[in-house]
Amino acid sequence: MRKTVLITGVSGGIGKELADRFAKDGHDMVLVARTEGKLLELAKEYRKKYGVQATVIAKDVASPVVPEEIVAELKEKGIVVDYLVNNAGFGLYGTFLETKLEQETNMIDVNIKALTVMTKLFLPDMVKRGQGGVMNVASLVGFFPGPMMSVYYATKSYVLSFTEALENEVSGTGVTVTALCPGLTSTGFVDRSGMGASKLFQSGTIMEAGQVAEEGYRGFLRGKTLIMPGARNRFVAFIPRLMPRKMVTRMVRTMQDRTGH
Repeated sequence: MRKTVLITGVSGGIGKELADRFAKDGHDMVLVARTEGKLLELAKEYRKKYGVQATVIAKDVASPVVPEEIVAELKEKGIVVDYLVNNAGFGLYGTFLETKLEQETNMIDVNIKALTVMTKLFLPDMVKRGQGGVMNVASLVGFFPGPMMSVYYATKSYVLSFTEALENEVSGTGVTVTALCPGLTSTGFVDRSGMGASKLFQSGTIMEAGQVAEEGYRGFLRGKTLIMPGARNRFVAFIPRLMPRKMVTRMVRTMQDRTGH
């Protein structure tokens, strides 16, 4: 059945790949990101290629007023959101002592606050209708403490915990809540975060965004709560259960350190 999906952070990477899959299956799209040009191109492609409706909202969800503005705009247009994908997010590499507070508070606004507010605004109506779904893009790092990216890892731990709790609360309502937890993925995230200098990125196994999105999309439609693309990543997620916390933290620090250290 044709649904309407709203995806944030859709101009590239995993968000764009997820949007491709929803559109290809004939779902109408609400595309949200800061870059209007990319959104307009994407909307034109989806309309022409798949015959779906595509609404463009070029706004930054980190702004306190934007989520409410999105709801108002969609209500005015008579658009009902069946699926919400909270994909917008970014990271920041470096020790807490050297990173900038403004960047970290902005990251918290995007990765945590915007995701929470968007979910608060759309989930209740889904429950009232008895159908729908929310996908929150978390990360494999949400299972770990993260020296050299302490705030980013912590934001993804929040997303993971928040999602699992919500899934329990809405169980039996017809609405699903899913956390997509990718590991290292080939996207613009690495450039923006600066983590390309870390040993983890230099030596880690990197998945393609399309592969992550494919597993995420299929798992979401099946109503899975946790999706960890890649067998290796699923194994890695169990490590914190097998080792003392301090040892896990030291292990992450070793992997996250800059090359040459």
